[in-house]
Amino acid sequence: MSNKSRRLGSWLPGGSGGPWAHADSNDDIEDVSLFDADDDVSRRSKKSKIRHPVASFFHLFFRVSAIVVYLLCELLTSSFIACMVTIILLLSCDFWAVKNVTGRLMVGLRWWNQVDDDGRSHWVFEARKVSAQGSKTSSEAESRIFWLGLITCPMIWVIFAFSALFSFKVKWLAVVVMGVVLQGANLYGYIRCKVGSRKNLTSMATSYLGKQFLRQTVAKEDQTAS
Repeated sequence: MSNKSRRLGSWLPGGSGGPWAHADSNDDIEDVSLFDADDDVSRRSKKSKIRHPVASFFHLFFRVSAIVVYLLCELLTSSFIACMVTIILLLSCDFWAVKNVTGRLMVGLRWWNQVDDDGRSHWVFEARKVSAQGSKTSSEAESRIFWLGLITCPMIWVIFAFSALFSFKVKWLAVVVMGVVLQGANLYGYIRCKVGSRKNLTSMATSYLGKQFLRQTVAKEDQTAS
């Protein structure tokens, strides 16, 4: 009987990248498959499998529901206040769920704001650390669902904003702007989390080239002075 490999990874307080970091166990046990075909099938199934179905459902439920209510509210009821409150509640639930739950579970990204001891506000953008074996806890199916919902819905709210502006629906403009702001904030935050490492590498390369240029300039000045 062969033991199944178990990988322990969780977000634990006290990490180096902020108050939370991804920790991996050093006691991982890996099985060796007798056939390469079995490995290929297992890898494909892990990539295509949705590991967090509840998070994936609510990642799309609140934002799609807000769009559906906006499109059908005039057909369902004549009360503008009821429609506005319902849409804002759905948008608020979506903002909280995407920012605090679905982004962390589905793609291993998260962002937040913290205030230091001096009272200064700092925005922190984090990505989950990859394990020593180079494997990720999120699947490709979940990643597609996450980014598709994250990018598509704010674009729809932008279209609604132009439509409300050009059709002179002033009362709906505030609701549409709320949708653009809340969902656009999550989109901006997760894009910063995704490309943060690239920006760090770019800044390191720029600083390195700057130091090399400064050294060459100082060396040339010393040669001319001597």
